[in-house]
Amino acid sequence: MPVTCREDNRCLTALVSGELDHHGARAVMNELDQRIDQAQPRELTLDLSGLTFTDSSGIAVLLRAHRRMTQVRGAMRVVSTPAQAGKVFRAAGLERIIRFE
Repeated sequence: MPVTCREDNRCLTALVSGELDHHGARAVMNELDQRIDQAQPRELTLDLSGLTFTDSSGIAVLLRAHRRMTQVRGAMRVVSTPAQAGKVFRAAGLERIIRFE
């Protein structure tokens, strides 16, 4: 599960590509944890435009990233969510917790 990160002025953007299932979720979580620890960003933008599939593992990834950003007193937003992933996240009620654009 590729995650491409870039940082600019304490804003971290992570582009997630491929399938976000139980096989790739742990790697994405670890990468995001490491980048958040290093950058201490004010804002994390998760760009899901490259996501081709997700299941409940994607929910766990988003919730963990949100929790980590809360710990460093930063904000988080999710952009370019594909239709299939949007259905999964809406079914879980994530839009009540996480900002989707």
